[in-house]
Amino acid sequence: MRKKLSAKNQKKTKRCFGCYKLIIWSITLLEEMLTMPIPSDDTLIPKPKPITKETDPLHIIKTRQRTHGRPATIAGPMVRYSKLPFRQLCREYDADIVYSPMILAREYVRNEHARTSDLSTNDKDAPLIVQVGVNNVADLLKFVEMVAPYCDGVGINCGCPIKEQIREGIGCALIYNSELLCGMVRAVKDKYGDKLRIETKIRIHEKVDDTVELCRNLCDSGVDWITIHGRTRRTRSSQPVNLDAIKYIIEKISDKNVPVIANGDCFKSSDLERITKYTGASGVMAVRGLLSNPALFAGYDTCPWGCIEKFWYWALEFGGLPFQLTQHHLYCMFESMQLRKPLLKEMMNLKNYACLIGWFDKTFDFKRFGEVGYGEAVEIPYRHTKDCVSSAPQKLQNENE
Repeated sequence: MRKKLSAKNQKKTKRCFGCYKLIIWSITLLEEMLTMPIPSDDTLIPKPKPITKETDPLHIIKTRQRTHGRPATIAGPMVRYSKLPFRQLCREYDADIVYSPMILAREYVRNEHARTSDLSTNDKDAPLIVQVGVNNVADLLKFVEMVAPYCDGVGINCGCPIKEQIREGIGCALIYNSELLCGMVRAVKDKYGDKLRIETKIRIHEKVDDTVELCRNLCDSGVDWITIHGRTRRTRSSQPVNLDAIKYIIEKISDKNVPVIANGDCFKSSDLERITKYTGASGVMAVRGLLSNPALFAGYDTCPWGCIEKFWYWALEFGGLPFQLTQHHLYCMFESMQLRKPLLKEMMNLKNYACLIGWFDKTFDFKRFGEVGYGEAVEIPYRHTKDCVSSAPQKLQNENE
């Protein structure tokens, strides 16, 4: 006759049986894990975004003249300003290709905060070129691996003249280090081929033939297109861009069949045709001109009011823009529209979004998305006629007196 276990021993038996089942389950799971196929490196690496004719920047650059009767229009990179809302605004006004702000590769690949704050995008944000500041192949390849699923190309910044960047071997420093720059381009093309576009944005050397040599080397390294800013490292932006240098370089590398984009001093809609006809460039990149007039490529010589309403919509729709950045965007656009200086001063003294929106409603007939007439007005719709007097006619009147 079996002896009945005490309550204490029954608990011990149950615990032992539970541990036994856990051990058996763990061994079974381990056996399954060991028999699973090990993924190859190719399956672990995120795939680049698929290229289509509609989003392939190289295809757009090569065919825009034939399909649209005009050269390619490109919104260039602006530190802090080329964020998602502004990029979307430029696209609404005929920008074919849009760049992100320059992102430092060394920070992006090592810092999660940099990855979440430096780049935001969506399905409509295409074609998008992510510009990178980088000084070595390893950081570039890691950076490209991270951003390739979300963009249509990567541009290497070889034109930033800021001394701190040059000391780090970034920006303009790269145009004096052809071996490193071409090596970085070659490394990306060797890994991705035509699955990802690679561009370099350069400045001209003091001796233009040095720039010709650099461009020919870049073409041989597999670069998809080259953007040339027609100033040297030391040329101030107040001095005219050197279109003759850009024209000369394009002529000297014409046998390479690599498109060149002209950059510098595109402030009016007529500048687009003027620059491309003179230089032979396949397109034009505008930067400062778009900051004050995002509708530049759509044929507007000053910022239309509808552009301001659309900027407001995208800024609030996507979010993420610091208040002072939004304020400065509006300031630049209002300057182009010759808003009266007292009103500009009023706006710049405001401290938050609530006050800014209230000021807009008080000062202008400010339309929201979905309202009749939203985004259509060209002239500023003042609520008070006393605000309609712009500073330009007043200055002319004073001169006549």
